Formats: sequence, structure tokens, C-alpha cells
Amino acid sequence: MDYQRYIQAFNSGDDARLVEEWFTEDCIFQSGPRLLRGRAALLEFLNWAHDGIREVIRAQTVVQDESHLFAEIDMDFHATRDRPDFVFGALRRGEFLTVKFFVLYRLRAGKVAHLKASTWPPNVGVSKPAVRLGGSLEQRQAFMEYTRAFSNADCERFGEYYTDDVICSLGGPGIVLRGKDGIVEFYREMFKTVRESLTLHQLIADDTGIAADITSQFTAIEDAPSFVITPLKKGEFIQVPVFVHYELRDGRIARIKVARAGPVSAPQRR
Repeated sequence: MDYQRYIQAFNSGDDARLVEEWFTEDCIFQSGPRLLRGRAALLEFLNWAHDGIREVIRAQTVVQDESHLFAEIDMDFHATRDRPDFVFGALRRGEFLTVKFFVLYRLRAGKVAHLKASTWPPNVGVSKPAVRLGGSLEQRQAFMEYTRAFSNADCERFGEYYTDDVICSLGGPGIVLRGKDGIVEFYREMFKTVRESLTLHQLIADDTGIAADITSQFTAIEDAPSFVITPLKKGEFIQVPVFVHYELRDGRIARIKVARAGPVSAPQRR
């Protein structure tokens, strides 16, 4: 059994293909009191387990002989929708947790005939927890959740994506915000009169940073005669094209640099 290829198949998220290609017809899956027999039962379980959840294997130790494979796995679970009932703990869309798995596979003709799994409590004993933001599909999805939280004026939630010492440089008005609390309080005050919503056009991301082509729309929910970009009356909005670079540290935003990418629109109403 080529375990690296198995991991690639598992991490792809195509459970039907995984079960068909890597498990025997009469396979047995056992995890604590749960005992499943056959491919159909296994696939039904995986469809349930992965409803709103992306599960990603990070193998730490692998020992294999002709008919057995033992793996110590750090398993990352990323929520693609709110899962308050998730078996390892409630997750909101964009959140994740890591669980230590110990898995014994009994093999037959290169496929899994019997899988036994045990776990430790979430985030206990994992070698390196998954990080929130980066270049993977799940981490890019987490960034989308950050933009949604920001656009919804959910200050507590978008603040979770920052390091404590984050610095935000707003190139247009020349404002520099320092620290997570400083950024959150600045926007909490601004959102009392003007809401900012982000439309993402292009995203380039890796483990060290994110570059984004964004249009920011500022909409006045109350008269805002002293708004930093231009005075707005209730119901008016402007659009500002920007390029934003987010510097990452351990999966959180440590530096934000915003540069205008075009002219500011005139105030308008829908």
C-alpha cells in the first residue's frame, strides 16, 4: 500500500473514490463503539462525518509491514459551515481544530480490509496544530470567513484573525493602527456610522502572506460628515479599489498594508 497516495486521496475530499479505490468490499471500520461493515456503510459514515467538515491527514509516524500499517496522525478538521454539533467540539464556519489519531490498518492486496482508530482529546498532544490562514484550500476559505466577518461588522470574530501586535497601514488616509485592540476599536467606532464591505476579486496566498485585489464599499448607516475618506449622508456609499497585503505569522495576520488601486467613486445611492 502506498500510504502517501492514500493520504492524497483522503485529503482530496472525494470520499466515494477513496472508498472504492482503497478499501475492500468487505472492509471493517472500528472506532470505539462504532463498528461498520462494508464499503456502503463506510461511505455513508464518511458522508455524515464530512458534512460541513474538511478532514485533512497529517501523518506523523508510519510503520508498515506486508499486511499491516500503523499511523500516528494529526487530523485537522476545518468547518465549511457552522457545525455546533460536531463530535469533537462546536465549530463555526472557517474555524478548525486538530485531533491526534492512532490508526491500525490491516491490509489485503494493497487495500484496507480492517481499520481501527482511536483518538486523544482535541488539540492535545498534536505535534503542530494547523494554522488558521495560509495557502491551502481550507486556509483560503478561512480568509473568506475573515472578509465576511469584517463585512458584517463582527468585530470580535474578525479580531480573532490578528496577532496581538498586528499593525495596519491604511495608505489612502495615511492612518496607522497598532495592535489587535487598536484595530478592532477603530472599526467598532467607524461602524457606528459607516459600514465597510469587502468584495474580493483575486487572492494569492502562501504560508507567509496573502495578496488581495479588493473593492471596499463604504455605506453610511447614519450621516457621517467627518468620514475620513469623504463626507457621506445616510444611505450614500462610495467604492474604493485597493490592493491589500497581509503578512502572516503562525497563521494569523501580523501586518496589513492597504494601497489605493484606483480612484474613489463619487457618493451615490442605490
